[in-house]
Amino acid sequence: MDKAEDDVELCALLNAKAPENLAVAMKEAEGLLVHVSTDYVFGGDPYNTPCTEEQKGTPTGVYGQTKLDGENAIQTVGCNHVIIRTAWLYSEFGRNFVKTMLNLTAVKPQLNVVFDQTGTPTYALDLAEAIAAVVADYTASDSGRYEKSGVYHYSNEGVCSWYDFTKMIAEYAGNTECEVLPCHSDEFPSKVKRPAYSVLDKTRIKKTFGVKVPYWTDSLRKCIKNLK
Repeated sequence: MDKAEDDVELCALLNAKAPENLAVAMKEAEGLLVHVSTDYVFGGDPYNTPCTEEQKGTPTGVYGQTKLDGENAIQTVGCNHVIIRTAWLYSEFGRNFVKTMLNLTAVKPQLNVVFDQTGTPTYALDLAEAIAAVVADYTASDSGRYEKSGVYHYSNEGVCSWYDFTKMIAEYAGNTECEVLPCHSDEFPSKVKRPAYSVLDKTRIKKTFGVKVPYWTDSLRKCIKNLK
């Protein structure tokens, strides 16, 4: 997200123009485009209830704005599409918050983590299974226009801060020697103003595709077990 602020042109190319090109190609192929977007399309307004798909996007940085532009471009092209906004992604693979905190809480005696940003962690495996459900539904549908095209939200169930998230990571990993302390966001200056509250309402995806959404601590426990 910070890097996006330094290279606006490249970020717009990747997050807006590329999805538009994919949408054009998918329209020609008469297929379905599944596009993963982000909770960063929100953040400019002070929300305190879960964000719905109809809620106006108010991004506060280049990353969020270009992701929102990509969503709009796909919808303008008009191909069959399912846009899934997600948040706080982690898994056993690549670089992510869970793996970083597993390492830090294992070696540091004390750690400060922000408590004034609230959302919901998302296990990438759970998101992948939700996408698979969407694709299966599309495959079983009649050819032509897909009536379930639109924007959907998916994260795990529940609500927490980054501080709460870190506490559970340390607990499940058995890193009990590290003292995790809450702190404010302004103690970690950043080029990007991250959403203070970006809990996503998942009612639509659950009703439309019959997706069951695990609670975030259950999925976190599963991921850490797999890492061990």
